Amino acid sequence: MTRKHKPFPLLENVTIEAVAAEGKCVAHVNDMAVFVPFVVPGDVVDLQIRKKKHKYCEAEAVRIIERSPLRTRPMCDHFGICGGCKWQNLRYEEQLKAKQQQVYDQLSRIGKVELPEFMPILGSQKISEYRNKLEFGCANKRWYTKEEIAQMPPREEGGEGNLNEPAIGFHITGAFDKIYPISKCHLMDDLHNQIRNEIRDYTLAHHFTYYDIRQQVGLLRDMVFRNSNTGEWMLILQFHYDEPGDDEKAQQLLAHIAEKFPQLTSILYVDNQKGNDTFGDLDLTLYKGTDHIFETMEELRFKVGPKSFYQTNTDQAYHLYCLARNFAGLTGSELVYDLYTGTGTIANFVARKARKVIGIEYVPEAIEDAKINSQINHIDNTLFYAGDMKDILTDEFVARHGRPDVIITDPPRAGMHPDVVNVILNAAPQRVVYVSCNPATQARDLALMDAQYRVARVQPVDMFPHTPHVENVVLLEKRQ
Repeated sequence: MTRKHKPFPLLENVTIEAVAAEGKCVAHVNDMAVFVPFVVPGDVVDLQIRKKKHKYCEAEAVRIIERSPLRTRPMCDHFGICGGCKWQNLRYEEQLKAKQQQVYDQLSRIGKVELPEFMPILGSQKISEYRNKLEFGCANKRWYTKEEIAQMPPREEGGEGNLNEPAIGFHITGAFDKIYPISKCHLMDDLHNQIRNEIRDYTLAHHFTYYDIRQQVGLLRDMVFRNSNTGEWMLILQFHYDEPGDDEKAQQLLAHIAEKFPQLTSILYVDNQKGNDTFGDLDLTLYKGTDHIFETMEELRFKVGPKSFYQTNTDQAYHLYCLARNFAGLTGSELVYDLYTGTGTIANFVARKARKVIGIEYVPEAIEDAKINSQINHIDNTLFYAGDMKDILTDEFVARHGRPDVIITDPPRAGMHPDVVNVILNAAPQRVVYVSCNPATQARDLALMDAQYRVARVQPVDMFPHTPHVENVVLLEKRQ
């Protein structure tokens, strides 16, 4: 006989106190921390506990008694369901305050290093349509809200209505095999909405199968949109061919989209038979136009291919790179190492103010783009190497290429491998500019370097409005 769990209590008339981690807010009830999504500080709400742990619990706001003056109207009809922009209901100036505090808390609590006064966070010039890349999944089963299920007519044999409607949109946390359909996303220029909705209408009208991740069958699988500040647009469609006629159907869809949307300067596709949607190790087929688009920054042009990493907020990327260049304090005589260089954007951006720049990146295709970007811009003082950072950047590498005067590092969210940190310490550059998309792992790495480097400047940058994510740039100077 299974034990019945007592129902979780309803907490009434609770005041939300502050922004917390992962886009949630926090309140305290009887000395218990309660984390709640989709509310803002100052809200007075009734909370239904959904999960209870020893020291905290997670809850859902089931009734708003009093609305906080910090609230604003979300711009998106999908807010609260999609989960991608958890702070749309919080005024933008309050979002910036929360991100500034987040950086300070993580650097001080995790890093435990001496910190200078922070510069005010650099807000994004655009808070909608700021992204240059979005990816949408396709699934044979869409995700429904409780309200939608409740409104469905019952089937003759009982139960809810048909729950197998296909969808194009975003994955829902906790439902890996289902997609929540998106009709309009405000994070990118509206053209992508028009194209995505046309793909939906065409494929449904022509009886395309949508991908079933459990059974790994279904023709339409995934799509990626990229655009640039030069006005170019790229569409990457992922298919999963199951039957002999699938390639012909895919070609018909590609022809329809290419004819209807001449704005697309690059259309590529791939038959992905893998168990996941990544295509970095697959060969893409070019259907129309070029296999790349260009971004511009100052007088530079950067080639961006379908597998290239490029900062997804183009306007803010420029300000971020200006900060990195400024923090580096280049006079023209320095040897610079650019770690995790990607397509060489930072390396090429700073090259004209340095004697030489050496960039290292894991993805070989990105390094090829980095070399091409140097050629396009007539930059001849860069070198690029592809491989795992901890394997490439060694004491022998430094001895062969020279000790850097400045290191710029922009690692992934996991931060730097301890071996990489040790090589940096052994190389002993005068300055390290650490660009991070995760201040928590940045703080951990700063602590590892604290004996030899002091934190001289800290500049948070908001690259992703309406989300809890924040970039942070730190200047480290060698202790004398």
